[in-house]
Amino acid sequence: MLKSTLFALSVAFVAVFSSATYAEQKQTLGNWDVHYSAFTSTFLAPKVAATYGITRSASKGVLNISVLDKNTQAPQELEVTGQVVNPLGQIQSLEFQKITEAEAVYYITQFDYTNAETLRFTINIGDEQTLKFNQEFWLND
Repeated sequence: MLKSTLFALSVAFVAVFSSATYAEQKQTLGNWDVHYSAFTSTFLAPKVAATYGITRSASKGVLNISVLDKNTQAPQELEVTGQVVNPLGQIQSLEFQKITEAEAVYYITQFDYTNAETLRFTINIGDEQTLKFNQEFWLND
């Protein structure tokens, strides 16, 4: 539980104190509210990154997904898969790690990017819904 809480706090910190590009976003898909946040892995504290096997690098991002029932806001445990495509059409498959704590379920994954690159994300949630969004990433020193 402590590990999940550390990750949740780190993501909350990123959403509140980083630029709007990295703020948490939400889409309602069918019966679910899907919260997602994509950000540079260096925003995570080294201890949190190590706990989850996340590589901290200026060219690696983290995607965090949380799926809630839109009526009850109860966390949903579903299969989450996806891919990210760069401007050259190169595809990276995303393998999500599920993090569960008493009141929350998160799905996290990592991806690579280069400077000033807009990535196209396609995330399959359960058997029914697809989350699509674009986000630009910059290398940070």
